[in-house]
Amino acid sequence: MTKRRKAVVAVTAGLATISLGLSVTSAAGAAPETTTLGNLKLIKTKTSLLGKHYWYQQTFKGLPVVNGYYAKHETKAGGVEIADGRDAIPVDLDVSTKVPAATATSSANSVVSARAARARIAGPHKDAVPAPTATQGAAQLAVVGGKDARVVWKVTSKSAEGVSQSLVDAKSGTVVESKVISQNVDGHGSVFDPNPVVSEKNEKLTDQNDKNQDALFLAQKNVILRNLDGSGKLNGTYVNITEAKGGVAENTNNNFVYQRANNKFEQVMAYYHVNQTQEYIHQLGFTEVNNESQDFSINTFAGDNSFYSPDDDMITMGEGGVDDAEDAEVIWHEYGHAIQDDVVPGFGSNVPAGSIGEGFGDYWAVTMSEPVSKGFELPCVMDWDATSYTSTEPHCLRRTDTGKTTDDIVGEVHDDGEIWSNALWDINRALGRTKANKVILEATFFYDPDTSFAAAAQDTVQAARLLYGKPAAQQVTDAFKARKIL
Repeated sequence: MTKRRKAVVAVTAGLATISLGLSVTSAAGAAPETTTLGNLKLIKTKTSLLGKHYWYQQTFKGLPVVNGYYAKHETKAGGVEIADGRDAIPVDLDVSTKVPAATATSSANSVVSARAARARIAGPHKDAVPAPTATQGAAQLAVVGGKDARVVWKVTSKSAEGVSQSLVDAKSGTVVESKVISQNVDGHGSVFDPNPVVSEKNEKLTDQNDKNQDALFLAQKNVILRNLDGSGKLNGTYVNITEAKGGVAENTNNNFVYQRANNKFEQVMAYYHVNQTQEYIHQLGFTEVNNESQDFSINTFAGDNSFYSPDDDMITMGEGGVDDAEDAEVIWHEYGHAIQDDVVPGFGSNVPAGSIGEGFGDYWAVTMSEPVSKGFELPCVMDWDATSYTSTEPHCLRRTDTGKTTDDIVGEVHDDGEIWSNALWDINRALGRTKANKVILEATFFYDPDTSFAAAAQDTVQAARLLYGKPAAQQVTDAFKARKIL
């Protein structure tokens, strides 16, 4: 684009008022000009120590001009400076469209996804989780000025690269420009994955009051921390470490490698494992399952408990016994509550729904462990955290294969949740991890906040039928019948 960038001109106070309807005009008797600078729309007024600043968006026929701006800076001393960044636009430019917004969005996302995939392949780091496909925000109609003036759809997309902006020709559908506009960066960290009991296949490990140990050092794994926002903190697209005992971790080089005795180790655990979860959910095709930066409070609760609060959308990780955030299955369980509260506002308002919530959290912890556990005690939930309060091996807070049915209901959400988690685990075994998790997440969108076991099961069967047909629906039905839910 040819633009009068930073054309700063000092003018007198008497010229402080500018016209909002500016265009290029010809001298009297001359042929009409073929281009215009369009109009200006005030979009922001800021006050600084030295004066006031007015920012205008260049527009043409009511549409914003991409990167077209005009600024007026009024100093307290009475001076005015103008910065003109407008582009010339053909007067007769047709702003009607032939390509609908949805088509433009799809084209833009395809370009962004392909670029993100190429970047992942070419990069030095590889991961078990493939790059999720791009997801979009709203497509906005706009105008590109200059010698290649045209009407475009401006599409915002999210991908593994961060946030991208694409310009799609609204006549031809060609993606004329696509670039990353966010500041997302990769960092480095060290974590347990999912926890030392599982990775080392060692039920004899103990916490020893948060002491560094050779056996636990061997369990640490160096990882890439994706989607960081570049602030030097553990904040990013899907995770925001809001507060933590000893202060939030900070590093200007985004290097967050700590041993487990350091309280900041648990912050890295929360960031890495939730980011992995969201990338996996996007890989499944879901773009609105807690698709936000989830707030975490790490090691700020002295008891041996962690919890999700729907009131402030915060997950708090406790530090009693084994620090809860040292076990990824505790993180994933609590994140399961955040998922359901995001999809179904107010979910869990009665005991059956609350039990489904606890059961789903346990199941989610187990299914997220599947790719890294190598089959070691998969149905055992929170193997490492449980070493501080169980004496029998394997150490499990709960299990997803207890064989419980509705005959075993006692009216306590964690105990009754084992009925639901067992059904979900059986669905996983029958359909496979990918299909099962698509069905389970899709069904959640149809839950009522005060749903029952039977109603939620029927929603899940219906999701299976619509996604994968009658045979899959029958397998899901059989899983719920085995628990006497249906």
